[in-house]
Amino acid sequence: MKAERIESILATHPFFEGLAAEHLAVVADCATSVRFAAGEKIFHEGEEAQSFYLIRHGRVAIDTHAPQRGGLTVQTIGEGEILGWSWMTPPYRWRFDARAVDLVRAIALDGRCLREKCEADHDLGYELLKRLTLVIVRRLEATRLQLLDIYGHQV
Repeated sequence: MKAERIESILATHPFFEGLAAEHLAVVADCATSVRFAAGEKIFHEGEEAQSFYLIRHGRVAIDTHAPQRGGLTVQTIGEGEILGWSWMTPPYRWRFDARAVDLVRAIALDGRCLREKCEADHDLGYELLKRLTLVIVRRLEATRLQLLDIYGHQV
């Protein structure tokens, strides 16, 4: 996919909405288009977190393993959302599993490339960190609500 096309996709994705054009160009240098078939694992808990993904089409299940319960889907995300923030914080390891529920088209952003770009341009780093923090907060709130739904009747 051509750099101009990726930059255009980034500009219209909710995660990058309003990001300065010069920052979009820098981020686009770290981006590639990817696809995952239904059922395909995108990453596994404990593996090195090398990327994060802008979901353009399809759904992704974020899973974890619970002792005595087996695999649990923590959340399912879709178009317009991002997958993964572990690339940003040491030790750069995935904390969950992720799998495509159906065909997924996404933009993969190389974590090492982005970290280097953020170190070189702290304004870009701060902007990405603010945006990732909002994603993390939303995911924690969704997980909290799910836990209340599952265990609330026991409290």
